[in-house]
This record gives sequence, C-alpha cells and structure tokens, in this order.
Amino acid sequence: MPKTPSSESRLRARLFAFLRAFWPAPHAIDSLERLRASGGAALGILLVGLGAAFWLNGQAAHQHGLLALALVAPLGASAVLVFAVPSSPLAQPWSVVGGNTLSALVGIACCKWIPDAGLAAALAVGLSIALMLFMRCLHPPGGASALLMVLIGCERFEFAFSPVLVDSLLMVAAGLVYNNLTGRSWPHLPLPTKAAPTHLQRSDLDAVLARYNQILDISRDDLETLLEQVEALNFQRSVGELRCRDVMTRNPLTVRQETSLREAWALMREHRIKALPVTDRQQHLLGILTVADFMGQIDLDVHDGIAWRLRTLVRPKKAAEVRTVGQIMTRTVRVSSSDRLLLDLVPVFSDNGHRHIPIIDDTQRLVGIITQSDLIRALYRAVRG
Repeated sequence: MPKTPSSESRLRARLFAFLRAFWPAPHAIDSLERLRASGGAALGILLVGLGAAFWLNGQAAHQHGLLALALVAPLGASAVLVFAVPSSPLAQPWSVVGGNTLSALVGIACCKWIPDAGLAAALAVGLSIALMLFMRCLHPPGGASALLMVLIGCERFEFAFSPVLVDSLLMVAAGLVYNNLTGRSWPHLPLPTKAAPTHLQRSDLDAVLARYNQILDISRDDLETLLEQVEALNFQRSVGELRCRDVMTRNPLTVRQETSLREAWALMREHRIKALPVTDRQQHLLGILTVADFMGQIDLDVHDGIAWRLRTLVRPKKAAEVRTVGQIMTRTVRVSSSDRLLLDLVPVFSDNGHRHIPIIDDTQRLVGIITQSDLIRALYRAVRG
C-alpha cells in the first residue's frame, strides 16, 4: 500500500512553500534592458530637476536647496515605473500625471482639514487610492505624494500644481522621448497578436480575471497576447516537429493504368475512400484517380439519370466500351516527401484545394498518402495535447 504523507510532512511542505514566496524571482530581461531602464531613470530625473527648477526660479538647479523646491520625492518612484516597466498600466502618462497630482490634492486637503496628523496621513493614502481607482490613474507613487503633503504640513493647494504637476508633466515628456527612442512604445500599445492556432477564449480570460479580482501589473490585452503566444509555441513544439511519415496512411491501395474503371470504382466503394494512387509495377507514381475524375466524365448539368450514366461508365454493355483508369486519371499530381514537415502541407490543403497528397520516398516510390482527414486529426490531437 502506498504511504500517505503525514500531517507533519504536509505542514513542512506548506511552510517551505510559504518561505519560498519571500525569495525574489529573477527578472527575465537582458543586460541591455537593465542598462536602458536605469539610464533612462537617471536621465529622466536629471531633466525633470533642471526643467522644474528653471520653471520655478528661472535658473537651473545646482544646489540641494533649490533642487528640493523643484523636485518632489515620489518622482523617483515614478521614474522606476516609467523607464523600467513602461508597459505597466500603472506607468502610463495619465497614471503619472493624474495619480501624482490628484493624490497631492487629497493629501493637502487632509493636512488642512484634519487636525490629527496620524489620522490625516492614513486618510490621505486611503482616499488617494480610492480617487486614483475612480479616475483610472492608479499610480503607486501617488500614495507617496499624498503622504508627503501631510508629512511636510503643506496646506497650499497650488503646491499640487507646482511643483507636483509640473514635475509629472516633465517626467512624462522625458518618458515619451526616451522610451520611444530606445525601442519601447510609450504610451504602451498592446502587443501585436500573431496568427496562430489557439483555443483561448476571451470570455474565459475575462471570467478568470473577474474571479481573481485583483489588479495586475499588466494590461488585459497584453496578458491575452502573451498567453496566445505561449500556446502558439506549445502548438509549434507539438505540431511543428511532426512530419508526413508520422501521420500518413502507409501502403495505400493503388491501381494500375490498365485497371478497369469498374474495378477501381468497386475498390473505392468497398474501402470508402475517395482517391486511388496510380502506380507502375515498381510503385512509381503515375497519377491519381479520384471521385472528381469519375464525375468529370458525366454531364452534371443534366440532373436526370446521373446514377444511370455513372453505371454505364463503370459497367459498359460492350467489351469495346470498357474504359480504364489511365483514360480518366489525373496525371499532374502534387506530392510530398515523407520527411517533410506536416505544417508545410496546411496551405496546400487550405489554399490549393487538394484533398489527397501522395507521399513518396527518396527513390520516387509511393510509400503513403495523406488526406485532409489525416491532417485535421493530427492537428486536433496536437491542440488537445
């Protein structure tokens, strides 16, 4: 009998999983992106500091005192978001400007009208988050902006516009220039989707997000695109390695050129197939006989007697009227090698109207055949995993 894990081992496993959650996950970016993000944040703060000081005092900020008047501390956190995670919904232009400015207004109001400093600080942060959510400009540094107004005892509402609004606008301007020049579209646009087999449903994603009921630091469209691309890679890995020999019908039924149409028709009906490769005695492919070849011998525009004319074609009354496969078969045949990737045949079936692809080996001998049903079955199994 298999041993069941004891309560002690289960508790140990839970504790280990809990402790692992404190270990930081690695960042999936290369050294160039690290340099781009850190350099952009430094350049952004420099430009904001110089620009804000010039706006306020008509001169650049070279001293700490003047710089302290021109810059607000939450701009450092804004720089991290704008330059290090420019695709985040929390780092978009309206989030930066609206989040910092509106939160500063909330903080000033709390400082001005709530005598207790502790209560004012708490309400400033809580109310600023509520307002940012309502205005769709959630920005983490906004909470710091609200708290800063209480900590410095600011009761002048104009402080929210100068320097907070001025700093935020300058940060957005720096982000617009730097991010786009370094290959990061900002404001961020959803990732481009790639045409790939996928059964991801938008309604399912929306239902999961609603059940999760938490704010994600990624846009919904980006999340959907990333999931689709992961699924496409999985599909490519499972289907992209399949070759014709993996799904083809081996040793298919064949006929000779001299085979009578009656015999060929009987084979197709008995085995419920719609095509017969035509080969010589060495199994070299000469053509293919399909139901369409039979239908091409009768006048389909005349509806009466179609069955009778088809019987006359395959069962003539006179020996001289006996017709053979070689007389009606299709001689120009699209073929494929056994080691060819199965995905290469998708456009052949979908765009060119083919229903059957004979498979040949290196010596040009027939070794199998792939039908649309074979292709669909293989793709279905790959999608189901």
